[in-house]
Amino acid sequence: MSNEKYSPQLEENDTINIRAELEKYLIHWKWFVIGIILALIGAFLYLRYSTPNYSASATILIKNDKKGGLSEELAAFGDLGIVGGSGNNIDNEIEIIKSRKLINNVIQELNLNIKYLIEGTIKESEIYKTTPIIFIPADSTSKFLHKIDTTFNVEVLPNDKFRLKDMGGNTVSENTFSENIKSNTLGGFQIEKTLIFGDSDIGKNIKISIKPVDRVINNYQKSINISPVSKKSSVLSLSLQSPIKEKAENVLDELVKQYNLDAINDKKEVSKKTNDFITKRLTNVAKELGKLDDNVESFKDKNNITDIESESQLTLQTNTENRKKLIEASTELSLAKSLNKELDQNDYLPANLGLSDPNIGNSINEYNQQMAQLKRLEKSAGSKNTVLIDIQENLSSLRTSLKRSLENTVKSLQIKVNNLQREANRFNTKISSIPTKEREFLDIARQQEIIAGLYSYLLKKKEETAISLTATAVPNAKIIDKAYASDIPVSPKRKIIYLAALLLGLIIPFVIIYLRDLLDTKVHTRKDITDLTSIPFLGDIPHSETKEKIVINASARSSAAEAFRLIRTNLDFMLPNKESDNGKTIFITSTTSGEGKSFTSINLAASLSLSGKKVVLVGMDLRAPKITEYLELPDRKGITNYLTNDIKLDSLKFSIDEIPDLDIISSGTIPPNPAELLMSNKIEQLFRTLESDYDYVIIDTAPVSLVTDTLLIAKYSDIVLYVSRANYLDKRMLIIPETLYKDKKLQNLAIILNDTDLKRGYGYGYGYGYGYGIDQDENKPWYKRIFN
Repeated sequence: MSNEKYSPQLEENDTINIRAELEKYLIHWKWFVIGIILALIGAFLYLRYSTPNYSASATILIKNDKKGGLSEELAAFGDLGIVGGSGNNIDNEIEIIKSRKLINNVIQELNLNIKYLIEGTIKESEIYKTTPIIFIPADSTSKFLHKIDTTFNVEVLPNDKFRLKDMGGNTVSENTFSENIKSNTLGGFQIEKTLIFGDSDIGKNIKISIKPVDRVINNYQKSINISPVSKKSSVLSLSLQSPIKEKAENVLDELVKQYNLDAINDKKEVSKKTNDFITKRLTNVAKELGKLDDNVESFKDKNNITDIESESQLTLQTNTENRKKLIEASTELSLAKSLNKELDQNDYLPANLGLSDPNIGNSINEYNQQMAQLKRLEKSAGSKNTVLIDIQENLSSLRTSLKRSLENTVKSLQIKVNNLQREANRFNTKISSIPTKEREFLDIARQQEIIAGLYSYLLKKKEETAISLTATAVPNAKIIDKAYASDIPVSPKRKIIYLAALLLGLIIPFVIIYLRDLLDTKVHTRKDITDLTSIPFLGDIPHSETKEKIVINASARSSAAEAFRLIRTNLDFMLPNKESDNGKTIFITSTTSGEGKSFTSINLAASLSLSGKKVVLVGMDLRAPKITEYLELPDRKGITNYLTNDIKLDSLKFSIDEIPDLDIISSGTIPPNPAELLMSNKIEQLFRTLESDYDYVIIDTAPVSLVTDTLLIAKYSDIVLYVSRANYLDKRMLIIPETLYKDKKLQNLAIILNDTDLKRGYGYGYGYGYGYGIDQDENKPWYKRIFN
């Protein structure tokens, strides 16, 4: 067969048959149903005996959330700039709430390191508020000092007694309630009844577990979640999960309580230290202020001074005003002199110089206007223009008038400056005449003023601090919502568990089937053969549930018997028409041994003989004869003896009771040189004799992948039936018959698939026996019928 003819089939293999892929899994629907049922049962048992977790949450508002601001106590000194910010930063407050210190306080307050458990049918359950007994250590703090786990059982007995047991169930001691008990591990302790103890508690076994506090703190630090409700909010949400919702609520409420108590204690400590500091400073400042007052009094008495400070201040103020006037007059005098010089330039004069005489300013403005007209006329008018001459005369008159006014102004300003200078000299003399002792008095008075101001400031702050001391009892956190836990557990989530179980029940069978098919390289169905070869497919033979070697007879209606009848019919379409009346030779071979070649040969021969034809079955697998072994007959002479000795062929024939009309010739003795025997001249004579005597000659030959025996005699065949066994032959071995077919080494080749499973096949191989074969399932055990 050419490559061109074979390549389209290979291209078809690249496509995916969705129906075929689905049928690979749907055929195992029972596995999926069982997987789902088992997964749902597992999920039910898990939910039935798992411990549910409840989530409790609380919401609080952190007050005074001023990042970088001062606390209420230190704010008293905020205007001095001597203290930094200490506001309630949200991130800092979260770390404070989750601190080991606060959680340790919660554990001690609620005795969280001690658990009381009662045994159930499957698991232990913690009893939180309903424990009938309680463990009380002799030292109230000793229960928080243990470094290892300590667990023991208490069996409640009648008459106010109980029995202590270790975890192995051994009795340690028998004691009375409220009796002092000594232990090397726990020290001294008592077991006492609670208010809810009743007669129904007698006979109960209660386990008491004491955990190291450090480990309990670590657990709660990990399990308590604190987060702001939004980025810009100072509201915090606290949450905790626990198998006992009342316990989770109590822990969160107690944690908020301990946080407020800790903040109140911190505020009280700060307020107390602030008040002590102010009181101490007031005492020292009062002493300094008293000394300064005494110094001022003695200084005035000694120097007969009443209010020299006010007089000195007035002198300095008057001198300052005089100097200001002197500077203004000197400036104006300088401007008047400069302006007088500008008149000689015959050009524009500066205006708005700030001279005290307004007439000079008006004259300057008029002068500049005349000068502007003059400059414009000089560009267009001649020197004898009357208007130009008038303007020049006006300018000359204005210049003379301004010159006279400026000279008078300079004289008057010079007089004013001289007078102010004399006055300034007089004040300077007066200031310089102030005695040194007067300046000493000013230094003393200045110190007195500073100390007096500090004293007043401290008195004011002392009152403010006294007020803040009364406000420190206000909690730092306002409780918006107390801890609350819903009755619906957060884990395990029933719907999610059942959904996961449902998916798992589907996925596990799917993965198993997928991996099995992925790793499986065996031939299973007709489709495997038609996909990988171009050889004509003659038919498939279903797996026979019976132990009979010959499955076909006149009354047989099994699926295997019907399969051989179908193969018999298909043979008529594939066998070539001969010109002579000789019989037709059918070779039956396979890839390897064990594929049902002998089974197929015998039953096909039986099927042909039942149709009224003369049939002979010849065993020509000289190396490993199977026909007599398959029929459980003793070894007898056969083809080997015929080829090596002068024996008549009719003497080698025999028949069996199951198929009396079928002649059988066995292989005979195993020769040392089977290939050479098959090349002898007597082989051709053998086939001519058989074809002339019989309608069908069935030849059971050797496997083609192991020896060349079949290929040596293939030229005598009219058709070669290639038997492949389902669930046995590797798909990769199909390259052998395909190569033989393409290279035409085997004439008229056709494939038979043996031992197929009726339950699979993707549409091929169904319907044998018209329902009769299905009755065989009724004889199977129930588990085989389910898992087949």
